Amino acid sequence: MNEIKAFLSDNLSGFSLKAIPNFIFAFIVCSILSFFLGRLYVKFGNSLSNRKAFARNFMILAITTMFIISVVKSSLALSLGLVGALSIVRFRSAIKEPEELTYLFLTISIGLGCGAGLTILTVIAFFGFIAVIWFNNRLKKDLESQSLYLTISSTQPDKVNLKLIIEELKKYCSSIKLKRTDENAGAIEASFYVELDGIEELEQTKNALKGLHPSVSVTFMDNTRDF
Repeated sequence: MNEIKAFLSDNLSGFSLKAIPNFIFAFIVCSILSFFLGRLYVKFGNSLSNRKAFARNFMILAITTMFIISVVKSSLALSLGLVGALSIVRFRSAIKEPEELTYLFLTISIGLGCGAGLTILTVIAFFGFIAVIWFNNRLKKDLESQSLYLTISSTQPDKVNLKLIIEELKKYCSSIKLKRTDENAGAIEASFYVELDGIEELEQTKNALKGLHPSVSVTFMDNTRDF
């Protein structure tokens, strides 16, 4: 019996049974907030990688962070041990875009807040995150010009050449960048990255290019990375 009491005493030192409801509440809130943050990332993120697969890590990361903070917050020795442990851990997974790092910091912040016992404050801050992300997304859509990939092809390279195409594009596009061009005796094909100020300029560009020759084919592809 004394051995059991000693075992419980060692494993429950610094821990109160009264803290269990608070821990469960923080755990649930942390899970819910990280889940919704993942949904926000899938909807509003601009990363070229698989956002759904990346967002699945948010909940695990937030819960893990919350548990670590819950364990070490009441012990200076454990806190110092955590610093030492993290100093030898190296993550080899490359962050391809700054946006991914931003959402990872938000996820860790949720875990830190819930683990530190500031669950209500974390919820309030999360609604602030949502407002900022939504407003930034709407503002970006309003301010950015339309960025498109443009592919032009023709079966009459003697009548439609690259110089003629570029001259027409300069009339309506605010920015032009040649990505690829293929030309032979029977056909010509050119791909551009272009920026247009609006739908009207898009329609004018299309009509001007098709007016070069009946054989001209025009294809526009969206470049905003909204999947």
